This record gives sequence, C-alpha cells and structure tokens, in this order.
Amino acid sequence: MVDSWERARRILEAAGLEPGRLAHLRPLTGGTYNTVEELRLTDGTRYVVKVPPSAATPGLRHERRLLVSEAEFYHSAAGVGVPAPRLVSLGEDFLLMTACPGDSWDDSLTAAEQTALRRELGRLTARLHRVTGPGFGYPSGALGPLAPDWRTAFTTMFDAVLDDARRYGARLPRPADAVARTARSAYGALDEVTVPCLVHFDLWRGNILVDRSDKDARVGGLIDGERMFWGDPLAEFVSLALLGDIKEDEAFLSGYRESGGRADFDVPARLRLALYRAYLYLIMLTETVPRQTGEEQVRWVQSAVAPELVASLDEIEELLGRKSHSVK
Repeated sequence: MVDSWERARRILEAAGLEPGRLAHLRPLTGGTYNTVEELRLTDGTRYVVKVPPSAATPGLRHERRLLVSEAEFYHSAAGVGVPAPRLVSLGEDFLLMTACPGDSWDDSLTAAEQTALRRELGRLTARLHRVTGPGFGYPSGALGPLAPDWRTAFTTMFDAVLDDARRYGARLPRPADAVARTARSAYGALDEVTVPCLVHFDLWRGNILVDRSDKDARVGGLIDGERMFWGDPLAEFVSLALLGDIKEDEAFLSGYRESGGRADFDVPARLRLALYRAYLYLIMLTETVPRQTGEEQVRWVQSAVAPELVASLDEIEELLGRKSHSVK
C-alpha cells in the first residue's frame, strides 16, 4: 500500500523543498483518473500534487503521459496572465503545482454572479487561445509527434478513441464503423484551421475555481489541464457547454469576443463543432469500461451522453445533406 506522506515528502525533496516542512495532507476528490492531494507546509503554503496511475492500469490511448500536457497548459496560461496553478516541478511519476484560491463552480452562485463569471471566463478563454504551439495534437506525444496540419492530428485523435471503443467493447449508440463514416464525411472542414492554438478541452464547471474571498466572485483558477492539445479554438466550446449549446451562452460569448476571440458559426464551423462534440462524447462513453465506472454513473452516461453523440452525428449528416455532398 502506498504511503501518501512518504510519497509527498519525496516529491517535495525532488522539487527542492524541505520535506520536513510537510504539515498536512488531504486527498482531493472529483477527478477520475489521477491521484490528487493537497499538501500544506508548516508556513501555510499550499501545493497540489498529482500522481498518475501505474503503467499497467487500463486507459485510453491518448491518456499516456497526461501530466506532460498539464504542465504545458500551466506554463502557457502563466504566459498570458490566466489564473491557473503554477508549475513547481514535473517528474516521471508526479506533477507538483501551486494551489489556486476558490472552490469548484456550484449552484450556490446567484444568477448575477454566474453571468459575470461567464463573461470573465469568456475573456480568459480568449486569452488562452492567443497561445500557439509548434504543431497540432497532444504535446504528450501519446498519439505520436505533433502533426503539421489539424486534419492529420484530429483524425488521429478520433481514430484512436474509436479503436479504444472497439478494444474495450464500449457500448456506443451506433456501431464504431458507422460513427467513423459519418465523421469522415466532415473532415474537409478541418482544413480551415491553420494555426495550432492552446485548447484546454476540459473546462466544465468542476475545473473552474470560483474565488469569493473578496466582495465579488471571480475566477480563481482554471485547473486540470491534462486534456490540453494544440488545435482549433472552436473545440474549447464543447466542454464549456457540456451537453449543451455554446451559442446560448450569451455572457460567455460576449466576453470571448470582447477579448478578441472569434466565434462564428457558419456551416464549416458547425461541422467542426459537431466533430469535436462527437469526440468528447466518445471519450466519455468509452472511458467507463477501463475505469470500471459504477452502474449508476454508467446509466447516467448512457442516458445523457449517448443521445448527444447521436445528435452530433445527425447534425453532420443534416448539414452535409443540405449541401448534397461531403466536404472534401
């Protein structure tokens, strides 16, 4: 059995911090993949340590070396002044970062606070999307080196999760080959993306900390950047409107556009957005198998996520049907 205190002391020492200053350790819940713990030192300084599962633990292909991508996200966020943990140290089997103020976004916020926060989140997201990378894809290299174009990168990502679904026998609302055919018909729209931008891809409410220490609620930090990739900023809108429609989030879009973000929804953009929705929902459906998700959560995924995957595929077919041909 792992001694969390001994592991934490080892990580602090590897980061150049005095291990004897560790005063308190507590597990942080909410994540479903890595082990996450908060460390508090004798002077009150707080850190968060993240430890990946062992290499033998079943997972999806893109989940290898996730902490490399997370470290890239925190480094990039710091460069554009977006509140996020600061990277302290990255090892082969850990990531140590500073703790951000605040708690996960929940339903205790008033309607006025939520509107103001969504507008602020829009501005912060636009800042993130100003960061560009050296190529397209996952910086971890889990699916191979970065690609020179977005179509190559994204089709590799999409094919990988479909291979995972087949390998694990995941329950999908349509056969994997049918999903692949529909997605392939829209791949031409990916060619409009020519600049590899930073995409967090997991900005649901649980990964947005809200700081209420002052009079007004504000975004205290964007966390859990392990799913980050270099790609199309439009892909960010999927988790930002998880199981919903970002076009209905007027406050977010207002803040996003105020800070220079581009949010147009012409046919090629809607095709790409449908592809990205399908990608995320495939991940959510497939990961329940290797993670041995409980029956109640599996039922929720099948009832809430599976229909959204179907809706995304239907939208691709409808958009292309109006044009009477696939996007080449």
